[in-house]
Amino acid sequence: MTAATAIDLSNACALPARHAPALPGAEAEWLPLSPLADRLCEEWDALAAEAAEPDVFAQRWFADASAALAPPDARLLAIRSAGRLIGLMPVGRDSRYGRLPLRHSVNWVHYHRFLGAPLLRRGQEVAAWSAIIAALDADRDAGSLLHLTGLVENGPVHRGLIEAARLAGRPCDTVHRIERAMLASDMAPDAYYAATVRKKKRKEIARLRARLAEQGSLETRRLAADASPHAWTDAFLALEHAGWKGAAGSALACTPETSAFFREVVAQAHRAGRLDFLRLDLDGAPIAMLVNLIAAPGAFAFKTAYDEGFARFSPGVLLQIENLQILARDDIDWVDSCAVENHPMIDSLWGQRRAIVRVTLPLAGRRRRIAFTAARTLERSAAAFKSLRNRRPQAPQEDSE
Repeated sequence: MTAATAIDLSNACALPARHAPALPGAEAEWLPLSPLADRLCEEWDALAAEAAEPDVFAQRWFADASAALAPPDARLLAIRSAGRLIGLMPVGRDSRYGRLPLRHSVNWVHYHRFLGAPLLRRGQEVAAWSAIIAALDADRDAGSLLHLTGLVENGPVHRGLIEAARLAGRPCDTVHRIERAMLASDMAPDAYYAATVRKKKRKEIARLRARLAEQGSLETRRLAADASPHAWTDAFLALEHAGWKGAAGSALACTPETSAFFREVVAQAHRAGRLDFLRLDLDGAPIAMLVNLIAAPGAFAFKTAYDEGFARFSPGVLLQIENLQILARDDIDWVDSCAVENHPMIDSLWGQRRAIVRVTLPLAGRRRRIAFTAARTLERSAAAFKSLRNRRPQAPQEDSE
């Protein structure tokens, strides 16, 4: 964990960490992640329809598929105002903050969830965050601070958190920040491709596609809305497992839990009309596959895989070129790549970037505030030392003969 930007909250750091202001009529309820009551399922879907931000990973069906991956102590915090659901956040606990042995609360996420924001009702972001913070303030087992992963920087949820923290008189520090590739344009797909990708690279991609087409019958397919996704799901799991992820033990098919999770996500997304499944076939067999999950007006490039036996033809790149056709959809304005920062392939094809942050704030109480201050001081010191070390001039190297 590295320090980055401390958000200016008008000297909030100098104020005591008082309890978050109570919201009239607000109620916080701790629930198990699974199983979900029928009434909560209906409320969750209604909340998602009026969410502050499009986030497929906060949809009920994605959370339900994820529940089997959760640690035993993970819980669901539900916030209601005047009986109406305005916020939901899976909450977990961690015994270490970076290298420090420090108990704290987290928004529970897993390796295959690429955003971590709670699901908040549009227009109720500050009220929901205030109630979430107040519930954790009152929880003796919540630890010293709240560490939040995977927030869209300066989005409605992030801004609501900053304001709720200000009202509670406490800092809200951005401790980590990345930028990942994003596809966002009102241009037609072909025009976007021409404007974003260099002419030399476009010529090389066209050459690779032509060479690949010489190997057999090349076809791009998209799963039909009325077709079963099961065979495609099996094919994806096998394709991913056959590559480097399988060798490294990180492919979805490497464990029964992650395999079942992926199958459930694809099935539920297809049932909900939120699945965009593409494949590039050579002689009828997939050599690249891509799963997009839809949360209009956005979409998320959830998972991709390719046959490494055809790596010299860059089948994954070729499929991503076909994926640009998603810009032609009337209901989609942008696509989040869900990729790591500085990903060489997708960064060269998609011209926009999305900033994702991790945020830390103290919970109420003198001891908690002292622990937070100590943790952040060490974090800043480590970041300063790393920055100084990286700026240290290198000794000139002798020319080799």
